[in-house]
Amino acid sequence: MSEDKKLDLDGHNATEFSVSELAFAIKRTVEEGYGYVRLRGEISGYRGPHSSGHCYFSLKDEKARIDGVVWRGVFQKLRFKPEEGMEVVVKGRVTTYPGSSKYQIVIESLEPAGVGALMALLEERRKKLGAEGLFDDARKVKLPFLPKVVGVVTSPTGAVIRDMLHGFSERFPVRVLVWPVRVQGETSAAEVGRAINGFNALAPDGDIPRPDTLIVARGGGSLEDLWGFNEEVVVRAVAASKIPLISAVGHETDWTLIDLVADARAPTPTKAAEWAVPKYGELIERVGDLHQRLKRVIYRSLDEMRGRVLSAGRGLPRMQDVLGLPRQRLDAAGNRLGRGLHSNTQGHSVRFGAMAGRLSVRPLSARIDMERQKLRSLNLRDTQAFGNLVGRNRQAVEGLGKLLGSLGHQSVLKRGFSIVRSDDGHMVRNVEAARQSRLLDIEFADGHVSVVPQSGGGDGDGGPEPVKGRQKRITPKPKSAARKGPAKGGNQGSLF
Repeated sequence: MSEDKKLDLDGHNATEFSVSELAFAIKRTVEEGYGYVRLRGEISGYRGPHSSGHCYFSLKDEKARIDGVVWRGVFQKLRFKPEEGMEVVVKGRVTTYPGSSKYQIVIESLEPAGVGALMALLEERRKKLGAEGLFDDARKVKLPFLPKVVGVVTSPTGAVIRDMLHGFSERFPVRVLVWPVRVQGETSAAEVGRAINGFNALAPDGDIPRPDTLIVARGGGSLEDLWGFNEEVVVRAVAASKIPLISAVGHETDWTLIDLVADARAPTPTKAAEWAVPKYGELIERVGDLHQRLKRVIYRSLDEMRGRVLSAGRGLPRMQDVLGLPRQRLDAAGNRLGRGLHSNTQGHSVRFGAMAGRLSVRPLSARIDMERQKLRSLNLRDTQAFGNLVGRNRQAVEGLGKLLGSLGHQSVLKRGFSIVRSDDGHMVRNVEAARQSRLLDIEFADGHVSVVPQSGGGDGDGGPEPVKGRQKRITPKPKSAARKGPAKGGNQGSLF
């Protein structure tokens, strides 16, 4: 604080401050007086990260409370995430927030307050996931007896993977796929979860084969070192795995939540390799033992069946006794067969002689003459029938021709009528149509006459006159034309 703005101890010469000046002066005083501190307390009022990514909560004990804030970048790197009611030890910088006249601690690291707090958190998480049924034995599956491919999720640089590969080579040669992950640290849980999901996402017939068995392995360590295998992301990935999974995290005395959800829990990574595949020597010995047992069973069965066959054979009659009676019957039938064939032949001969007496053999020429006479008769009948059919059809056509002549317009013209047509071939039906035509054609029964119509009144002077300069043309019409109907372009048909 500057000299001109120091307060008078007596209060007589008090310096005037603005609100901002006083607030930031207090902020500098607090930060310079405390700096970084380690603070122990219980988390209260935690509701998860803000939409901005920052976290706000309070730390309290039985007598006091202080606000705390974790910036987004720091929160993403925290090894242990804050939880409501969790007792923690934080490290941060004490400062004030001038906007609300509060002091707070900006947290840069957060750890549970001792192993007891971690165990309490672990027990609470175990109860929560157990209530969802993730640890039930009913959902666990049996490991395959002889997997073709084994997937291992572990660190590629540790001694664990070397021990496991040595165990596989000694027991049974099998293809091993290693998905490298960090087995300790802030990102270990997320990497292990992605590895388990990645193995399950492989296609069974793809370029990278899908494993038949999975092993999640890590060496021993403290509770803090193994904490990544207690995270929900790992537990839920194991629960969702369709591939049988063996947990081999830590030593036999260590336990994590992944041990409870896995299909099998091996005390050590080396033991997990032994569980995943059978021992080759033991398989050979087992197969040999089964082979010997099978041979003994087969020999014993054959002996038993041989004894039963011999016993059954002693109870059967002799072959001579069984075949004696059929042989005698065969001999008797053979003796009767000759006599029967002779009698059958004589009987058929008698019947054929009787039938031959009733048959008469005609010469071939007589049969040909008879067939030729039948053919001539049929030809004559066919000719007569065709002539009769033609005659009937001719009479029918002539009758239709006569009917057509009596109903056609020629018969009407013969009775004194005529047909008047205009120059374009249409029939004239009234005086007005005749006056509009330049030339009229009048058809009589014996020919045609062309006349020119004259305009005039109805006193008889306006009738048609012959064409000027030439006589009336009378063209006799052939009789054959009377059957062809009206001229081309006309519409005159039958008058009835």
